[in-house]
Amino acid sequence: MEEFLSMFVIISSSLLLLSWVVRIAYTIWWKPMKLGKELKQQGIKGTPYKLLYGDKKEQRRTMKEACSKPMNLNHHTAPRLLPFVHQTVQTHGKISLFWNGPTPTLIISDAELMKEVYTNKLGHIRKPRVNPLVRLLSKGINSLDGKEWAKRRRMIAPAFHIEKLKGMVPAFSTSCSEMIKRWGDYVGPQGSCELDVWSEFENLTGDLISRTAFGSNYVEGKSIFQLQKEQVALVNKALQMVYIPGFRFLPTENNKRRMKLDKEIKRLLRDMINRKEQAMKMGESGCDDLLGMLLQFKYNNDIQEDENDSKNNVLTTEDVIEECKLFYFAGHETTKVLLTWTMVVLALHPSWQEKARAEVLQICGKSTPNFESINQFKIVTMILNEVLRLYPPIASQLRHTDKRIKLGDISIPAGVDLLLPTILVHHDTELWGKDAEEFKPERFSAGVAKASKDQLAFFPFGWSPRICIGQGFAMIEARMALAMILQHFSFELSPSYTHAPCTIIALQPQHGAQIIIHKL
Repeated sequence: MEEFLSMFVIISSSLLLLSWVVRIAYTIWWKPMKLGKELKQQGIKGTPYKLLYGDKKEQRRTMKEACSKPMNLNHHTAPRLLPFVHQTVQTHGKISLFWNGPTPTLIISDAELMKEVYTNKLGHIRKPRVNPLVRLLSKGINSLDGKEWAKRRRMIAPAFHIEKLKGMVPAFSTSCSEMIKRWGDYVGPQGSCELDVWSEFENLTGDLISRTAFGSNYVEGKSIFQLQKEQVALVNKALQMVYIPGFRFLPTENNKRRMKLDKEIKRLLRDMINRKEQAMKMGESGCDDLLGMLLQFKYNNDIQEDENDSKNNVLTTEDVIEECKLFYFAGHETTKVLLTWTMVVLALHPSWQEKARAEVLQICGKSTPNFESINQFKIVTMILNEVLRLYPPIASQLRHTDKRIKLGDISIPAGVDLLLPTILVHHDTELWGKDAEEFKPERFSAGVAKASKDQLAFFPFGWSPRICIGQGFAMIEARMALAMILQHFSFELSPSYTHAPCTIIALQPQHGAQIIIHKL
């Protein structure tokens, strides 16, 4: 009997081991080779598959090389921001293949095919399953798909309605006025000084988000911002690695720090939510900000649950925390990136700086801009759009096929990532002309739709149903801040500035953005 049990254990263990080996072999060899072969049989060219790592090592090498030296003062940024993708497209074409570990990744830099990806009429294209360490940044609306995404979007959308945004303008002007005063103090009697505007706009956008979304000021939100900043750096490290299932549970130094940061960020947000809930119950705070609206929806759903309504409509406290994490990160990062590169570009192109200043002074004089005056800015808006074209906040976007799809004449099986390289399309000479690498805001003089040969050639905030819900917020914020800066200061690049755009989640200046401001 004992011999039989021993034999049974040995056979069972062997079968489990064999099953495990077969599963691994299928995942890292047979499936990638099958998918790659099917794509290449349709004429798609690209890199050969390398066991497990794919092109990860080459991606790291090219990125390290690109970031090792600064650029000349021009806007030809794609080879530096997406060096491997840029090189692959140059070698194999606008529709080409590379390997993100064992996952085949199809680069789609053709505007018409990108439109099909974004519209996703059959619903078979979704956000990719990301490294769980990356999801520590947020599991909010940006990570959802299908009906769950649509439901969450409906909840949040009222907070970004034009009337809500109009009501936020006084808070925008308060934060911007404080920054202008601070800059005036820096300038002092000498009339000029050097600033790293990257750091300055980090303070500004943090204060703006805290006021408009959470009813607090930057002092209260600063701890969350600093913790998220560190989390972003750790997430960026995780993106450079091939993720091994279960790796996040290993007690490595980085993993322990990631989990500690996540726990602390959630604690701070939970405390903020609890205070807001108490204030709302006591009638001391309304639901005009994003947090108040989310909590109001949560209360309404609590009532629905009591009336035996569907639990699918419930927004939990954890959901609210994740949406707050996302808005703190995305709202903070997007406008900071846009304003920083706008200052750099206008310092490089002083004639456009003067045109923008003349427009602002003509419309507003020295008075603080309001909602009506902001909407009259044409040159300022043209400039911001051209900066978004040359320096989009996110250099590329990723999607994943969960079922077979048809893009144009290409049949793409399930299990393939689709990379949409925003920066490549924004600089494509076939779409924008031979001067695609030049700063020419006049492209947008007749609006976004007529700026290029294809309407989808410009998508800094995404496109179609999944366009960034905070786009209006970011653009009003940027127009307000830029207008007030132009009213009070002229500016130029500092000799200490090094032109080195880089991607750490969002597009940022690797060595800061040193600008010399002069009081007007």
